[in-house]
Amino acid sequence: MAPPAAPPPLAFAAVILANVALAFGPLLVRMADTGPVASAFWRITLAAPVLAIVAFLSPARPRMPGKGQAMLWSVLLISGIAFAGDLGTWHIGIRQTTMANATLFGNSATFIFPLYGFLVARAWPSRTQGIALLLAAVGAGLLMGRSYQVDPRHLVGDLLCVLAGLLYAVYFILMSRVRSLMPPVPALAWSTVSSIVPLFVFATLLGERVWPEHWSALILLALGSQIIGQGLMIYALGLLSPLVVGLALLVQPMVATAIGWLVYGETLALPDLIGVAMVAVALVLVRRGSGKTPGKTVAKPADMDDERRI
Repeated sequence: MAPPAAPPPLAFAAVILANVALAFGPLLVRMADTGPVASAFWRITLAAPVLAIVAFLSPARPRMPGKGQAMLWSVLLISGIAFAGDLGTWHIGIRQTTMANATLFGNSATFIFPLYGFLVARAWPSRTQGIALLLAAVGAGLLMGRSYQVDPRHLVGDLLCVLAGLLYAVYFILMSRVRSLMPPVPALAWSTVSSIVPLFVFATLLGERVWPEHWSALILLALGSQIIGQGLMIYALGLLSPLVVGLALLVQPMVATAIGWLVYGETLALPDLIGVAMVAVALVLVRRGSGKTPGKTVAKPADMDDERRI
């Protein structure tokens, strides 16, 4: 059997840049003067008009649901709700744990999404991929382990971020199906719109302050995390294997660890640096020896087969 092709360079660069942009999200959430879920609501609401305009100006304009499109639009709706749950729980957790832990646990899809690829999409790992996944797992453990041992008060925040990571994995799985049928910008635009109402209801039920006095952090959050970060992520999701996308998520805790050290004085120790190095090596290995195997696609329900022109 021929080894899998390396990931397309542009798609691999996109997924790395996406995670660098997304790593600044926790910092901007802490800077926002609204409640944590309300900041997620504004991240989505401010980004939605921009994404919608770009989608409607693109050659593949999104259309409203029509005959034979029920499955596709149901998946988009559920993906938006899952993403709203991910953002809501993650933004609450961000304020109750360290920057590194928030991004690491919030991206536990690192291992869940590749597992989906192995078991459901039948994207089985090569030897190089297996080594990369093992290095990433050990590196991630080093990044999170010392922080939890030093301050167990982070437990509630960590658990909320783990829940966010599980919902993020659900979002990835659903959007990978959508991306096999729809271009990236329309897919992101529709799923973003689907997240607005759930986040507003969530923030209101929690009694959070929704209307901000200062908009700068929220505007940067919408631009950096939703438009640039998620935009590049959804683009890459249609071109890279679940393993490559999953391991690339570990770029976020690497960057967030540096941000926490520079901005909040969250101390770095030797295990942190070793963990970062192991994750970096894993990314190099997965870049050299993995990708979407030609001819391997995720199975799709019958009523999603005619959507490629959407």
